[in-house]
Amino acid sequence: MEEFLNYIGGERRPARSGAWLDSVNPATGKPWARIPASSAEDVDDAVQAAQQALETSGWAYVSAAERAARLRALADAIDTHTERLSEIETLDNGRPLRETRFAQLPGAALQVRYLAGLAENLHGSTVDIRSEAFAYTSWEPIGVTALIIPWNGPLPVFFSKVAASLAAGNAIVVKPAQQATASILEATRLFDEASFPPGLVNVVSGRGSEVGDAVAGHPGIGKISFTGSTETGRHIMQRATVNIKNLLLELGGKSPNIVFADADLDAAVAGVAAGIFTPNAGQACVAGSRVLIESSVYDEFVERLAAHAQSITVGDPMDLSTGMGPIATQAQYDTVRSYLQLGREEGADLAFGGRTTADLVKEGSPLRGGYYVEPTLFATRDNGLRISQEEIFGPVAVALPFDGDDQAVELANDTPYGLAAGLWTEDVRRAHRVTRRLRAGNVWVNTYKAMHWALPFGGHKQSGNGGTANGPTALHEWMDLKAVWMNIG
Repeated sequence: MEEFLNYIGGERRPARSGAWLDSVNPATGKPWARIPASSAEDVDDAVQAAQQALETSGWAYVSAAERAARLRALADAIDTHTERLSEIETLDNGRPLRETRFAQLPGAALQVRYLAGLAENLHGSTVDIRSEAFAYTSWEPIGVTALIIPWNGPLPVFFSKVAASLAAGNAIVVKPAQQATASILEATRLFDEASFPPGLVNVVSGRGSEVGDAVAGHPGIGKISFTGSTETGRHIMQRATVNIKNLLLELGGKSPNIVFADADLDAAVAGVAAGIFTPNAGQACVAGSRVLIESSVYDEFVERLAAHAQSITVGDPMDLSTGMGPIATQAQYDTVRSYLQLGREEGADLAFGGRTTADLVKEGSPLRGGYYVEPTLFATRDNGLRISQEEIFGPVAVALPFDGDDQAVELANDTPYGLAAGLWTEDVRRAHRVTRRLRAGNVWVNTYKAMHWALPFGGHKQSGNGGTANGPTALHEWMDLKAVWMNIG
């Protein structure tokens, strides 16, 4: 098995305890690598390394042009090593290789270049108070920051958040998800290649209950960005109260994808399927897991969606022909299967799907031990069911009929989450009316899951704390605003 090491102070190290954790390939269910099982001591080492790096390198005070140059060198390194990184990412979390290699890594490089440009365009403002005073604002680095990464898309989150924090003049400590760490530890080599000062970026692997808690409560960390479940987000908020940490939380969702009768149904079928089934088997915070369909086209749309779902190739994520890979972990696989059973018990109709590895993979196949669930749709009129309200985080959607704009909006908003929503209609007036009424941080019209680093991204309600991860003000999330009043009279 391959071994990957922590990255602390520019050095690769095992955990202080010498303990290891297995990294499991979800396509086969077998361990393929080992990562350090770190502890609070390792986190403390990383925080101290970050503090020292800020002091010795003067990173907070180097020119914006210098920070931007290092980030552009990082983007070039991502391009150079895309093949290796994408393969590790796919081995580690099961996202199809055609997605990691041809979409996620190239997109990450472009986003890093965008953030480099933002670093060169940070501006404060002057405020006209009175003639004998000069007042202005400035954006300044926080210091040591931290990033806790999810297992469903480690590398894109890692590169975007680390690059933003570095562009703002900070150092950073990263805690990857225990279930998908190897690609992040491998990616630390790119910071050496891009000639970043040692210690500005530190990565400590291990269990959330040990390393994650230590990061959340460490007094030397000024801000934490967390992407993951709402439940874990609540826990981090509680831990962070020790020293009133600034938090950027990007949490779960139960997003509606609304199909009106006047929509281009072919486009809507493809968009709904991509929103919940492909490429990552529904393991996305923005997954369109509630499909709201206008009653007059309900039966037709479900039939079309079933035919489309059956055409999706479920299998080995390393095969470039695979459209949907496995669930990323055994624990999540068990969770998804429990919701399949729950849906039946709650009385929802199984419109299509519902099979798992035992029914999908032949005996003797190396994939027989993998965590596979086929695209699945339940049909119900009850938005109060648990499968209608709770985030399943798998390729399982619930279809609900509606009549008219008002009922569509009522159903769409009837959830504690508010991360994303989609709607399909050829009526531009309806599109504007409905979009204004949807309580979600991200709304797509006649598309779904379309994202760009220049467009802000954040959640409402229990899907986040309103911070925006992308867009022209992305660096502000990693900075403190200072106001200065100077008497000159």
